[in-house]
Amino acid sequence: MDERKLSEFQKKTGYFFQNTDLLFQALSHSSYANEHRAENMHDNERLEFLGDAVLELISSDFLYHQYPDLKEGQLTKLRASLVCEPTLALCAKEFDLSSYLLLGKGEENTGGRTRNSIVSDALEAVIGAIYLDGGLKPARAFTERFILTDIEHKKLFFDSKTVLQEIVQQNCSHDNIRYVIVGEDGPDHAKVFRVEVEIGGTVAGRGSGSTKKAAEQEAAYQAIQTLQAQGSVGENR
Repeated sequence: MDERKLSEFQKKTGYFFQNTDLLFQALSHSSYANEHRAENMHDNERLEFLGDAVLELISSDFLYHQYPDLKEGQLTKLRASLVCEPTLALCAKEFDLSSYLLLGKGEENTGGRTRNSIVSDALEAVIGAIYLDGGLKPARAFTERFILTDIEHKKLFFDSKTVLQEIVQQNCSHDNIRYVIVGEDGPDHAKVFRVEVEIGGTVAGRGSGSTKKAAEQEAAYQAIQTLQAQGSVGENR
């Protein structure tokens, strides 16, 4: 990755690295590092490990102070909704993280750039890199800006299929909710499923994911947003 792309990424995120090698590593998937062994490349897995722990600390501290009336079990569930794989991949879209990933040719050709697991792992690696480069304060600022925002919608995203079912029932609708697989891309070991959700026979949302469940959750989330935009329901929950 050239300096221009690294600079562009830093402008989007608002954090400028003292050591850009850390950022380069955070964006390097293991498939890319394996193809560049002769260059002594390091992948982002160790940074992901660190970033996962930093993210848990920051999100726990944030929720503890933001929701003083919630019990431990409720806080745990809320934190899980904010740091789970599909939610992190959704957050990463805000600064187009996937387009900056360094992937091996095989991973690139099988749709790795759109795979939630790869994108969410890279986001955690970026958090780990920021923490190593600048400490907890900038890591917290980054996390609060891109992850710990719009919490009500992210709670919906975490279990959107259940929420959509509740919305339809609460509005006394007898319409059936049906999830339809409309496409599959990639080889068997790296499938990307495309799903539409129909409410009463009308397509209400679309989603994609590395599993059918993940694709259905995203489709349901899109359906909820559509219904809310139409004024069909209020801000549920």
